[in-house]
Amino acid sequence: MAAYLRVYPTAHETTMEAQEPTVHVSLGDLLPIISMAQRKNSVWLQDFLEDEVCVTPDLYEVLRTFRSYRPSA
Repeated sequence: MAAYLRVYPTAHETTMEAQEPTVHVSLGDLLPIISMAQRKNSVWLQDFLEDEVCVTPDLYEVLRTFRSYRPSA
């Protein structure tokens, strides 16, 4: 019978605070990686779903408009 590996967080991992963002990445570099990870259902992506990202006001407005856009039939 195969042995199953269980990983338990250490005390250090459970009390670790959120890291401050220090790396700047272009959206063009980031989106293909995130898209591929989502298509492949990569487990690691779930770890970052609650993280916030900072975007420019104009991109925020475009995203809001796009989200509410309903194409006509």
